[in-house]
Amino acid sequence: MKLEVGRIDIQQVVLGDQEKIDNHTLYLNPQKIIDLVLSDDRLLSCELEIASPGESTRITPVKDVIEPRCKVDSERGIFPGVINKVDVVGSGRTHVLKGCAVMTVGKIVGFQEGIVDMQGPGAELTPFSQLVEICLVLKPQEELDPHLYEEAARFAGLKAADYIGRLGEEVEPDEVTTYETKPLLEQIQEFPDLPKVGYVYMLQTQGLLHDTYVYGTDAKHIVPTILYPTEVMDGAIISGNCVSACDKNTTYHHLNNPVIEDLYQKHGKEVNFVGVIVTNETVYLKDKHRSSDFVAKLTEYLGLDGVIISQEGFGNPDTDLIMNCKKVEEKGIKTVIVTDEYAGRDGASQSLADADKLATAVVTGGNANEVIQLPKMDRLIGESGYVDVIAGGFDGSLKEDGTIEVEIQAITGATNELGFNKMSAKGV
Repeated sequence: MKLEVGRIDIQQVVLGDQEKIDNHTLYLNPQKIIDLVLSDDRLLSCELEIASPGESTRITPVKDVIEPRCKVDSERGIFPGVINKVDVVGSGRTHVLKGCAVMTVGKIVGFQEGIVDMQGPGAELTPFSQLVEICLVLKPQEELDPHLYEEAARFAGLKAADYIGRLGEEVEPDEVTTYETKPLLEQIQEFPDLPKVGYVYMLQTQGLLHDTYVYGTDAKHIVPTILYPTEVMDGAIISGNCVSACDKNTTYHHLNNPVIEDLYQKHGKEVNFVGVIVTNETVYLKDKHRSSDFVAKLTEYLGLDGVIISQEGFGNPDTDLIMNCKKVEEKGIKTVIVTDEYAGRDGASQSLADADKLATAVVTGGNANEVIQLPKMDRLIGESGYVDVIAGGFDGSLKEDGTIEVEIQAITGATNELGFNKMSAKGV
């Protein structure tokens, strides 16, 4: 499967009557987007606000982040099975508006949404401070059930990103990159001397608004399966998560998965990147056994020599991570796991809830319990009154002067377990 990705660089977003892209500027008519969003009668109101990098702006509570994209010269659409019809995506040509994103903002499950600061120490911990954010500040109809509000907010962000992305369909990209994964036997024969490497992509699926969707299907109901990596770039996987902000995979993360990107960069040079195995993170032990058995079986069936396994979330999913790692290693296949840590504020506690002696190669996104002081911002998009009960917050987190003291798990993307974050380590 071959996909051409055309990058259209966006440096600023201007609101007005026009709708176009010109000289790296995205022009939007806010009322048209608001009308599109409010066509869902579950939503009471929608305000559209722009936040740019470097501004003294705080955005919270952040629900999802989505990058505007569109298919070019195709009847297929981005986010298949959700807001467009069910078609296999991942081939043809896709245009991407780089440098901006749609961000849904609203208190759905108040203790598990995130904070994004556009300047200051908080901005240094999230990649989303580097994008022009097109914020949809949403409010539901009175007494709407949280799961219905979550769905309405999810659809609002996806519809807006799809609508905005289509403005780039006829724009000449600044750069075009081609990604290709061939059918299995052909792929293996092309680079017979390189190690065959696959990617096990763990998706948060614990229910109660801890959900991820694959082609519109709640991934808690799937058994592990194989995807072409390019399908992920076209929106085959979307986020429905209201989980700890630091290590949730937003839809933006899925569209720009850095593990997939890096494996493609090394494909044909250092490794033979064979494909992606998607699996879930279930609640019950028997389901964990089933899914990890399928993961190990598929890695063996593909004839892989090595596997990268990424996690989403912490605690209960740590068991899924270790079971996947252990069973793949027992097949004689080398693994590297990508996770983050909840090691206490002093970093002295056990980092993961589970462990195994076969898990010998680990990449960490950082310690989510680390405490940070976020200074007052001049502008607030959304609301901040819930901060004391946010995951990572505590009684007194929100100070009278507008500063916030929280663990970094409250910052969207701070310890992302795909490695899509801005933290690093140094030897001591």
